[in-house]
Amino acid sequence: MARPIGPLSIGIDIGTSGARAVAMRSDFSIAARSAVPLDRFGQNAREPSVWWSAVGAALTELLAGVDLAAVRSIAVDGTSGTLLPVDGAGRPLAEPLMYNDKVDDDAILAVIAREAPAASAARGATSGLAKALWFQRQSGVAVVLHQADWIAGRFSGRFDISDENNALKTGYDIEARRWPDWIAATGMRMEFLPRVVKPGDVTGTLTASAADLFGLARDVAVVAGTTDGCASFLATGAAAVGDGVTALGSSLTLKILSDRPISAPQFGIYSHRLGGAYLAGGASNSGGKVLAQHFSLARIIELSAAIDPMTETGLDYYPLPAVGERFPVADPALPPRLTPRPADDADYLKAMLEGIAEIEALGYRRLAELGAPRLLSVRSVGGGAANPAWTAIRQRKLGVGFLPALSDEAAAGTARLALMGAIEAGLL
Repeated sequence: MARPIGPLSIGIDIGTSGARAVAMRSDFSIAARSAVPLDRFGQNAREPSVWWSAVGAALTELLAGVDLAAVRSIAVDGTSGTLLPVDGAGRPLAEPLMYNDKVDDDAILAVIAREAPAASAARGATSGLAKALWFQRQSGVAVVLHQADWIAGRFSGRFDISDENNALKTGYDIEARRWPDWIAATGMRMEFLPRVVKPGDVTGTLTASAADLFGLARDVAVVAGTTDGCASFLATGAAAVGDGVTALGSSLTLKILSDRPISAPQFGIYSHRLGGAYLAGGASNSGGKVLAQHFSLARIIELSAAIDPMTETGLDYYPLPAVGERFPVADPALPPRLTPRPADDADYLKAMLEGIAEIEALGYRRLAELGAPRLLSVRSVGGGAANPAWTAIRQRKLGVGFLPALSDEAAAGTARLALMGAIEAGLL
């Protein structure tokens, strides 16, 4: 028997390489998904029209497989720290500055360094505030928006709203829930900053043009979204204080849901607000990149089958791809530690996996030392999560339960926000 669809909520993730969309049922199961690369619409991934074309194509592809009348809400996530200036009608006035772009203006950086609190995520050349200060010089600017804000505005017609997670690096105070007074002291014109709401808040409904373009009802709710990183955490199903998510990609990234905000700029740690809790985490330079320097993926799979994860090599490795570490040790001069090398390649790989697992365990301990809760469970995402031997080594080192991640798609996490927003607003 075919499974009934019921009401659907849609999450859209606009990333550095493409747009992805997920349709989620009210039981949090995924009804459909789609993905479209940005380069299908041009080679300039900074061009907002390319973003919108990719989002439109991904959404059209997604909607072809579901009941259009079942769609009740939609939300968007985007890359954290990507900003663009727009006029009163939401038209972009300059090429956006992406999440990793630096503002090359000593006066802007100096005034932020002077006025911003030491723990603020708005400090630094890549911060949203530095970009907002740069863009406010643009002629005709009405507001400076984050990437997700602008895409959501194309659905709702509202180009004056952001969410607490995207606004964090632009200086928003997540505890006081307002733009703090010190931002004005930097010379930022406060009227150019968007109004900030909680992720999951309903901000409007589809415009007539957006509804007609996609064949949706005009009363479909547009829900405030989040950053891609927060969306990826939400996608796993982690929801309780003490839940941790480890991403085993080219680098090692840890996140934990905390009952209090954690800030430690020396480790690159700051906290996003998620409902009544906070999401804190850090990123090590260790991870899959250092493994790839020594073994191909096929060789890692082959050698892993020969590893006994319940025994120790006795080697004390700190695997790094190059000199320098940021978390859980803040030392730009820290050298990789990968000697002595055993004669057996399987033992060498095992020692590296043990070393990365030790860094992971130290990372969660460091977060606890800084005020985060004790780690209670871990969900794993990324390519390394599929390695059984590494998983067993990590379980032994961390000593907590490992839970399955429902998904590692940011779009699925944003769909959860769209769903919860619709439920809280009484739309489902």
